[in-house]
Amino acid sequence: MNPIRLLTSSELCLCTCFLLVLIYRGWSQLFYDWTVSYSQLAPLGVDKQVIVINGMFPGPVLYASTNDVVNVNIHNYLTEPFLMTWNGVQMRKNSWQDGVQETNCPILPGQNWTYSFQLKDQIGSFFYFPSLLLHKAAGGYGAIHLNNLPIIPIPFPQPYKDYAVLIGDWFNADYRDLRASLENGVFLPHPDGILINGLGPNQARFEFEPSATYMLRISNVGLKTSLNFRIEDHPMLLVETEGSYLIQQYYDSLDIHVGQSYSVLVTAKNQANGKSYYMVASSRFTILEHSGIGVILYPDAAGDPVGPLPLGPGLSNYNFSIEQARSMRWDLIASAARPNPQGSYHYGTIPITRTLILENNVMVIGSKRRFTINGISFMHSDTPLKLLDYFQLNEESKYAAAAAVPSSATSVVDAFYRDFFHIVFQNPLLEVQSWHIDGYNFFVVGMGWGLWDESKKAGYNIVDAVSRSTVQVYPLSWTAILMELDNLGTWNLRSQNAENGYLGQELYIRVKGVRNWLDEQSDISARDEAPIPDNVIKCGRAADL
Repeated sequence: MNPIRLLTSSELCLCTCFLLVLIYRGWSQLFYDWTVSYSQLAPLGVDKQVIVINGMFPGPVLYASTNDVVNVNIHNYLTEPFLMTWNGVQMRKNSWQDGVQETNCPILPGQNWTYSFQLKDQIGSFFYFPSLLLHKAAGGYGAIHLNNLPIIPIPFPQPYKDYAVLIGDWFNADYRDLRASLENGVFLPHPDGILINGLGPNQARFEFEPSATYMLRISNVGLKTSLNFRIEDHPMLLVETEGSYLIQQYYDSLDIHVGQSYSVLVTAKNQANGKSYYMVASSRFTILEHSGIGVILYPDAAGDPVGPLPLGPGLSNYNFSIEQARSMRWDLIASAARPNPQGSYHYGTIPITRTLILENNVMVIGSKRRFTINGISFMHSDTPLKLLDYFQLNEESKYAAAAAVPSSATSVVDAFYRDFFHIVFQNPLLEVQSWHIDGYNFFVVGMGWGLWDESKKAGYNIVDAVSRSTVQVYPLSWTAILMELDNLGTWNLRSQNAENGYLGQELYIRVKGVRNWLDEQSDISARDEAPIPDNVIKCGRAADL
């Protein structure tokens, strides 16, 4: 018989830590049942058919914590096919659940489908929205709040309460009419107004208790308009954006571009003296300024706010916006749920595998205006790329290289697992662009006016650049990002501006596994990428397979 050996102190400590990890792993299986349907609403006083979820506009908040497994059963009661995408949720190893046109067949009218995905190593503020047929112009969006596990401290005192604040431009026209105009080459008009949580002026109301601290999780869920967010006489402490804690700084107002999300802390006044206060989301870089107006109410408030709205930056003050963006820094000390703890991931020292220069533009293809990346407007396949690859149906795809003649193609960038990409978004137009990459966060290392060239690398932030999933590019300027392709699958890179994306300004990054670092492709195992779901919807050439 072997003698019993007592554990050493170091072994005991290791076992204790292991047990604590098991105890505090804390993930849960969450189940949601959502019915997507139409409702007649008039957020700005004009009756319109709006897409609601379980009768709600915006839809219900999806609450979850790090590593939870989320199951969302969506029943489509619309008259058109439907898909939902999860803006900023990385879908680790699981692009099958991404909910965009080249990864998923749509949920047909009268049918349902269950998304199932794990919120692996993520915290923060995000949102979901419908990805097909310009449905987002009719609503169908909602907030996603991802909280830390109890064992991981947040880098600020626990707020008294969280509020979802969804801001966005709104068009009174029916989304089908807007879609038809786009298909005829007529771009979206100026918005009719700005909504806060789906409500018109002075209808979105937020109750504050004296001296309490609130977290506001703010997302720009609109179609095309950058917005400035501010609260009268209440400074905002910026703490997080799209899953990354930031070095905490106070701001009187924040520019939030289409598709972006921020979390701020706002501390209520000790005494409001019977006052209420304005919350404002106003349009940026537009000919006419539109403002969404909410109300901060204290218990003793005598009524709605009176007097002028709090001033924001000048309508066309781009320098304010770019300097504010440059002022934001990643918090290298704060703990967070991520594969590589903040501060230990030295992205600035990793050799770059490939540099992509992606220039957005608008061009005439055939007889209609289309939006392009490097002269190519994305053309959807009759079958999602994900299914074409899985069933080896040999769909021809084309990398979005510069085109001498504007053209349409199914643009795909092929990459290998663990490649390290340097992407430069070059914007020669006079409007702000907003870019998003599904499946990833990336480091925003630089932005500036004019044309990018190699000399710009000298000014990159290679220490504490913000890690996020949506970034803006100002007019006649560039923005550079670095990203490690550590998430196998097929991932959408798109313009967050709805008209741009609808008319072709997107491509897909297909990240493959390899047996070695040379050129031999391997089969991707379930360990590296999730297998095809049992409930997968098949369509197009894969319909009968």
